[in-house]
Amino acid sequence: MQAVRHAPVALSRDQPIAVIDIGSNSIRLVVYQRLSRAPMAVFNEKVLCGLGRDLARTGRLSPEGVDQALLNLDRFACLLGGMGVSHVDVLATAAVRDAADGAAFANEIKRRCGFDVSVVSGAEEGRLAALGVHCGIPDAVGVVGDLGGGSLELVGLRPDGIDEQDTMPLGPLRLMDEASGLSDRQQKVDAVLEGAAWLRRYRGQRFYAVGGSWRALARVHMERHEYPLHLIHQYVAPAAELAEVAGLIARQRKVSLARLAGVSKRRLETLPAAALVMERLIKMLAPREIVFSALGLREGHLYDLLGPEHQAVDPLIEGCSDIAGRLDRFGPVAGIADWTASVFVDDDGRFDRIRRATCLISDCCWGEHPDYRAEHALTWGLRLPLLGIEHAERAFLAAALYTRYSGDAADHPALSVLDGEGRDHARTLGLALRLAHTLAGGAASLLDSTVLERVGDTLRLVLPGTLESLAGDAVSRRLNALARAIDCDGAVVVAASTAMAAG
Repeated sequence: MQAVRHAPVALSRDQPIAVIDIGSNSIRLVVYQRLSRAPMAVFNEKVLCGLGRDLARTGRLSPEGVDQALLNLDRFACLLGGMGVSHVDVLATAAVRDAADGAAFANEIKRRCGFDVSVVSGAEEGRLAALGVHCGIPDAVGVVGDLGGGSLELVGLRPDGIDEQDTMPLGPLRLMDEASGLSDRQQKVDAVLEGAAWLRRYRGQRFYAVGGSWRALARVHMERHEYPLHLIHQYVAPAAELAEVAGLIARQRKVSLARLAGVSKRRLETLPAAALVMERLIKMLAPREIVFSALGLREGHLYDLLGPEHQAVDPLIEGCSDIAGRLDRFGPVAGIADWTASVFVDDDGRFDRIRRATCLISDCCWGEHPDYRAEHALTWGLRLPLLGIEHAERAFLAAALYTRYSGDAADHPALSVLDGEGRDHARTLGLALRLAHTLAGGAASLLDSTVLERVGDTLRLVLPGTLESLAGDAVSRRLNALARAIDCDGAVVVAASTAMAAG
């Protein structure tokens, strides 16, 4: 990606960091546990203020929006004080930078709340949105579109970095102010998009959608197609299907839209204009798919604060490592991935990364009631706030965790996003994890003195004589269950040392 522009921030591992995003339609406070390649939100609050309402007509911020924003920023300041958060970055976008009274508003925030407000340029807003998408979807290539209340930022993403970009006056609030009817709005959108000739180079590639209005559009598409996993981040919609849904919404009145499931009442007013922009973008770009990102400017800003070494870290592995650090009973379990590797020697590597991530959090539900561990692990795995994970990979993780705690294959509607090979592989991994944690009692360091190896048609568990007593009845049963899953016989071997047995 593009070179970091901000100096890396030195924060301790336990020091929280907060970002306040002041947009044209909403303001939001997010507190993150720490500055990380996999930022974990510990507090998130949004208020729809409509600062940019009537901006195109008056050139000034909405007085009602200003009053509401200041009241809630006072609240945010009070909350942050109580939380002990000292590092707070406040970013203001289209409405504040375009309004004649934007600077006065920023000064009032400083006077009342003590926050220094960074007014982000259109180009910088687009860059940070693209970095946010890259933060959560590291292999993203195509066009990023960040739709706020006042503007649309479009950014080209290549494998080697950020390409051209444009800031366009196509935010729903601005579009509603400047064009009175559907036909006028459509003409305006098409005329503005046509002015960005560079977009034609990205025809047929993926489009990455960022912004609350487009997330609402994703929820409508999910409900319409009865999609079983209700998570926005990395939700993928076929472009033709989404264009159809967007076109229908763009032409609906507010009273009709009120019946839509999953859309807040305050979002209904701007949804038709947002849907129209999406419909016209799809017509122009003809993307293969629309990928929705829950990450944008805020996370892009955090990513920008990291040094290059930390930016290169895999966010999925980092996130699972962080979770494991909070939940493991007896220390790190990272070695389980290597310990179980021999079970999967015949695989093509398709599941290597998600298998390593699953191993890291495989002891996640030890504190639950035994009767509900498997059920909780399945639900937990499906909903964890992880980055860099596709929906099918999430289903894999959840299915493997379910088997780890129950020994049975998982059955849940959300697992339909995972193919048959993925389900079989997840069940095998779950059985391997069940064996590992039964053998070591959750103290994964004990596995370092043992070996699990596949020799021909036999899956051997090799124990040194000093640990022979670990091979109880439960261990034998779980070894045999795993061996059957890979068409092998199971055998426990006791040797003078694991090195001798392996040789």
